[in-house]
Amino acid sequence: MLIDEVTIRLCAGNGGKGAVAFQKVRLAQGPTGADGGRGANIYFEGCTDINALSFYANKKEIHAEDGKDGRGQFIDGRAGVDLVLRVPAGTRITNLDTGFVKEIIEPGERLLVAGGGKGGRGNFKFRSSTNTTPKESEEGTTGDIANYKLELRLVADIGLIGLPNAGKSSLLNELTAARSRVANYAFTTLEPHLGAYYEIILADIPGLIEGASQGKGLGVKFLKHVERTKTLFHLVSSESEDIVRDYNLVRTELGEYNPELLKKEEHVFLTKTDMVSPEVVAEKLAALKKAGVTATPISLLEPESIGQVKKTLNTIKDRLPSETDQAPAL
Repeated sequence: MLIDEVTIRLCAGNGGKGAVAFQKVRLAQGPTGADGGRGANIYFEGCTDINALSFYANKKEIHAEDGKDGRGQFIDGRAGVDLVLRVPAGTRITNLDTGFVKEIIEPGERLLVAGGGKGGRGNFKFRSSTNTTPKESEEGTTGDIANYKLELRLVADIGLIGLPNAGKSSLLNELTAARSRVANYAFTTLEPHLGAYYEIILADIPGLIEGASQGKGLGVKFLKHVERTKTLFHLVSSESEDIVRDYNLVRTELGEYNPELLKKEEHVFLTKTDMVSPEVVAEKLAALKKAGVTATPISLLEPESIGQVKKTLNTIKDRLPSETDQAPAL
């Protein structure tokens, strides 16, 4: 099961306390107490594993390492080892205490989310001409404590949308190495699935039904994943009794959730054409065209029609920046 939303309390490391110590050599009994070590920071770092949030599903708090206490003979306490927590690229990070919001988009992108406490000063730092044997030292400061909400919004080039049983999972399986579950009943897909067609990342977005934008069914749990896709492949089944209604229903839910989704590039496909007669296919295409929608009929049993989908994908792939374009100039 894909975990795409968690709440976690983060506790950065506390600073170590400074030491009070003196030279044990006769006639040289000056202060030698060293400083405490810095507490560990906590970072979030983007990764390519979309299941990374599952690590936090059963954790209420995560504590980073405290800094070690200072010692005599000028030996500073060791700093805590910084804690790096992996989150999927496309994760929105919200500090529930301050309202700060940041999205991690790229793998390797790192964000400091809880700063470690400073180590306290040892008595060596308190020496002066008027106080040659100070017995003062400092406690380390407390590390940051913060509550965060993590929400995954899949980063994909193409989102496959449509009502349940429109054929999204089957098409994803056909085009990529993905293995989404397929069956002839609603909500077969209970979580988003990703697949790769060469450099293009496709996401099967489930759960779009009437009322989804108000939380009905699987609701906004999956609508949020549409936000990060660049292009939409809208699938409507040729078995539909009212093809235009089905198309408009999904578009309405997208618009009510976020009007910006309606501005995304959209390609419409009439699926499962092998399940109805050619006359019915022509009738469905004509109804969509009358509503201002141009659709491409496809069937997984007809390689020629899948070739049309691949042709569209290749056109999109050609528009993507190449690795050479993305490489920094030397």
